[in-house]
Amino acid sequence: MSTAAPATRAGSRLDRYFSISARGSTVQREVRGGLATFFTMAYIVVLNPLIIGTAPDVDGRVLGVPQVAAVTALVAGVMTIAMGLVARYPFAIATGLGLNAFLAVTVASDMTWADAMGLVVLEGLVITVLVLTGFRTAVFHAIPGELKTAIAVGIGLFIALIGFVDAGVVRRLPDAAQTTVPVGLGVGGQLQGWPVAVFCFGLLVTAVLLARRTRGAILLGILATTVLAVVVEAVADVGPSVGADGTPNPTGWSLVVPGVPDSVVDLPDLGLLGEFSLLGSFEAVGATAALLLVFTLLITDFFDTMGSAVGLGAEAGLLDRDGQLPDVDKVLLVDSLAAVAGGGASSSSNTTYIESAAGIGEGARTGLASVVTGALFLLATFLTPLVQVVPFEAATPALVIVGFLMASQVRSLRWDDHGIAIPAFLIITVMPFTYSIATGIGAGFVTHVVIRAAQGRARDVHPLLWVVAALFALFFAIEPLQQALGVR
Repeated sequence: MSTAAPATRAGSRLDRYFSISARGSTVQREVRGGLATFFTMAYIVVLNPLIIGTAPDVDGRVLGVPQVAAVTALVAGVMTIAMGLVARYPFAIATGLGLNAFLAVTVASDMTWADAMGLVVLEGLVITVLVLTGFRTAVFHAIPGELKTAIAVGIGLFIALIGFVDAGVVRRLPDAAQTTVPVGLGVGGQLQGWPVAVFCFGLLVTAVLLARRTRGAILLGILATTVLAVVVEAVADVGPSVGADGTPNPTGWSLVVPGVPDSVVDLPDLGLLGEFSLLGSFEAVGATAALLLVFTLLITDFFDTMGSAVGLGAEAGLLDRDGQLPDVDKVLLVDSLAAVAGGGASSSSNTTYIESAAGIGEGARTGLASVVTGALFLLATFLTPLVQVVPFEAATPALVIVGFLMASQVRSLRWDDHGIAIPAFLIITVMPFTYSIATGIGAGFVTHVVIRAAQGRARDVHPLLWVVAALFALFFAIEPLQQALGVR
């Protein structure tokens, strides 16, 4: 007698399509897993708008928190459902942390948001072509596993640093030009103000919830900290970090002053859909700079997704005997199209989330779990007024915790092989120290190639990695080359 749930008995249409019983799962497990994944990564609907929606572009325009929240939830919902229906794996998709910060901090300051999102669309289209031609998988196999790990660790440290800076825990010193110490703790070397106290509370609460393996620890941490922030503002009247008259308030809220919203449910503002200029960046910063930015986005997105897919597949026991994920091209195709969709909707590049491991831990093994997660994201588009309540200090503890989760992979590095360890170390450290993901990746790849050649092991380096390292060397030398050639 079968022990499978009635809806997943062998031969049913749902069972055949998602291979539910074949993978040792049930509808109940898939639904439970889809819920777990959503509550583990739903923080992105709160966090992405605070990163993307509040940063001004070269013209001083901001996209707006509620608008970005709506498109963040919409794209995550649609593309996660697509992952479930096309690739049929329990992998959820949403705006990629790290890439959104790169756009907000580095790219938008030199061009309009429409131009910046056009770069994301271009990057997604290029990756789509690379997937369809099989090139993306080939390059993935060319990169040593340890360097892939180092990229994830470096991004983790970078994200954590962004969290500390946005919360006001780490600040640039006023006299940084006259000292060897460029940044310091809080104000005058001390943690001052209620907002910083709220951040510390949020960090501790989220850490405790995570340590106790509480489902949705990050989201619960944001919610609990936001409630405290609203109470603190109502009692202490802290105010913003910059007053209406431009007067600085070092102990004020960084950007969003918490308060009770006028409404909870509202029709989503989807006005950002289609607001991108495919080639506007080429006019704004020049063809060379625009191509380098596309390359930067591509390189970052390129490796993050494949690492996540293989890691999640291994945790779910879905890899084949050769350690490969069957039909991985379908995963990569949906993921690359998610980058296009994210740019087209102004939510930034979307990618496969490692937090999908929460659903896998609940027993999810098929795309049905992704359909459940995606449906919940679509529902979240109607709850975007809530994000206007959340200050940076309540959301940034999530960045620090996510940074920890990513950095924990450092334990798998082989530190006794200097040809791997030194490049990995450079990737990990250069990323946060230069506030640039691409710079860290490039430093590691170029160093790896040079060291292996000096060791007489040039043949150990895959030919494609030589090509990528050469492109990064060009990336680093572009300014002196432009000066030498007289090109602005």
